[in-house]
Formats: sequence, structure tokens, C-alpha cells
Amino acid sequence: MGLLDTLFGNKSDKIKDFQSRDALIIDVRTEGEYNQGAIPGSKNIPLQIIKSKISDIKKLNKPVITCCASGMRSGSAASILKTQGIEAMNGGGWLSLSKKL
Repeated sequence: MGLLDTLFGNKSDKIKDFQSRDALIIDVRTEGEYNQGAIPGSKNIPLQIIKSKISDIKKLNKPVITCCASGMRSGSAASILKTQGIEAMNGGGWLSLSKKL
């Protein structure tokens, strides 16, 4: 276990925990990026409009794993969701995340 795992917890373990609770995967890339490849079953809600979808996401009553191309936009999206009382985590880049699922 590395220093970062000790400080922040193991991301793979957190992903597995979220998955065991039927987490929703939200891909916050643009529609064009999403259509070029995405995690099967994920929902595309671009970062630019995620604030307008908060009430819809809350109604699902599920934890959320966000992803994008590199992890930057998904980090912003996870922060936005958390401030709205939604249990969310940044899954990072969608290709990397897909290998952990």
C-alpha cells in the first residue's frame, strides 16, 4: 500500500464499494466525445449542464462515479455533486475507469 493509498484510500476499493451499491456512472465529456467510446451503461451528462440535472440525479438515489477523458472535468463534476448532497467520487478517465470495473 503506497503513501497516497494510506492518505486518501484505495481508489479501486472505493469504486468496488460504489459498484456494490449500484452506482451510476456519469460521463461528463461532450456528446461527441462520448459517442466515440464510453463505458457501457454510463450516462452522458456533459459538465456544462450537470448543475441543471442535479434534481434528476438526486431522484435516482444512487452513489455516482464521474468520469471524463483525463479526470479533470470529472473531478469538477464530483465536487459539484457533493456540494449538492450527492454521494459522488471522481473515477478519472473513462478508459482507466473501465479497466477497474
